[in-house]
Amino acid sequence: MSNEASPEKPTIEFPCHDYHISVVADTHDGFVTILEEIVTRHCDGYDAEELRVIASKNGKFQSFRFSITAESEEQLKNLHEDLKATGRVHMVL
Repeated sequence: MSNEASPEKPTIEFPCHDYHISVVADTHDGFVTILEEIVTRHCDGYDAEELRVIASKNGKFQSFRFSITAESEEQLKNLHEDLKATGRVHMVL
């Protein structure tokens, strides 16, 4: 058994400009609109022009990549919860 301290959880200094987020979701017409509505509700200054959407090889999933200004842990938690609540999101990274 090792007595080494476990590595500390990485910390984010807020506000964190250009905080990158990736979302993996089922492919669904209109999901970009849903995603952008959720992101703009939680993040001031979201730029839709920076959103990148990539389809999986078989077209079943899509990944969405974008950046926000992260203001707090609570903001990130609420954003994650609302994205997962759509029932279409598998991962938020």
